[in-house]
Amino acid sequence: MVEAYVLIQTEVGRAEVVAKQLASLAGVVSAEYVTGPYDVVLRVSADTLEALRADVVPSVQQVAGITRTLTCPIASGT
Repeated sequence: MVEAYVLIQTEVGRAEVVAKQLASLAGVVSAEYVTGPYDVVLRVSADTLEALRADVVPSVQQVAGITRTLTCPIASGT
């Protein structure tokens, strides 16, 4: 199992709506709208890094109102 955080910038005033839409997508573990340089923070998971890159991240990027994403795979210490 591979997990990552996806940091998302949205159009002004769209963070809450985007977070709610993202929460229902396959592979999304959690979706929170936040303050700061990013508007939404997701935790996502997939069976492999390739599946994360090919399936989960593109579905996230297709949600209306997103202007930029940054995917940060979680480095497991085990």
